[in-house]
Amino acid sequence: MKPSIRQLECFAAVIDTGAFSRAAARLGLSQPALSHAIRELEEGLGARLFDRTTRRVELTEAGRLFQQTALAGLSEIDRAVGLVRDLSTLRQGVVRIAAPPLLAATVLPKLLHLAAQDHPGLRIRVEDLGTDAIAAHLRAGRAELGLGTFPPGVEGLSVTPLLRDVLVVIVRPGHRLAARRGLNWADLVQEQLVVLTPESGLRRLVEHGFEAAGVPFRPAHEVHQIYTALGLVHTLNAVAVLPLYAGEAMHGRRYHVLSLGQPVISREIALARREDREPGPATQAIARLIQRNMRQLMPELQPAG
Repeated sequence: MKPSIRQLECFAAVIDTGAFSRAAARLGLSQPALSHAIRELEEGLGARLFDRTTRRVELTEAGRLFQQTALAGLSEIDRAVGLVRDLSTLRQGVVRIAAPPLLAATVLPKLLHLAAQDHPGLRIRVEDLGTDAIAAHLRAGRAELGLGTFPPGVEGLSVTPLLRDVLVVIVRPGHRLAARRGLNWADLVQEQLVVLTPESGLRRLVEHGFEAAGVPFRPAHEVHQIYTALGLVHTLNAVAVLPLYAGEAMHGRRYHVLSLGQPVISREIALARREDREPGPATQAIARLIQRNMRQLMPELQPAG
């Protein structure tokens, strides 16, 4: 018969206090109940663990041998219990968040600051990835939360819409379109257009905008990152169609942001997690923090819905 946790606790308490009565008081047991637990432990091991006299209790040779190994295991169990309790009470935990590079660079640092204030024991690890890679990371269990744009009905994920973003035109001051209050897709046909590469979901939205407007799509430059697109707008006097929140990446440079219509193209920024896995306490806490603060973190966007 294997010793129970209660038997090991009784054994340790007798060693620590040097008396059955004091050990019973420490554990909140009656002395007969503690004596019974020690007797059962000794019977299960087939060896006497204590020499008892009227004055004191001492370990036998078998007791000393058992102490060297069994109490180390009990200490590890106590440590494991403490770790789980810390996790459930948010005193510690790790949450991995996957997000596109722009969100990872502009919004998540603000989120980390809020999390440090509300949950100082939690650690957040940021993975900056493309949207398709975000979904793959969540499905594979390499991230607990994903922040970005996701196609409707994305397989295996539970998606909560947060904010609605729209596509806008960004030009530098002095560009011939800068004085306009708003533009249509047809206004961009003759411009030096900067777009993201074909694997980007944003690129597909831009293509859809030109197609829906019935005008040709002729990009002059293709880049992987929004930061690069803004750099080309600045240096080449080019035009970029980007999400409104791209303004977060302007870093003090002056740009003109113009509305774009006929049609207006919008998309939802959402929070995603794996559908078949119940989120742990730390993940739930950070998810609530994101949902509660996204409007504050991205004030230029409107709530989804």
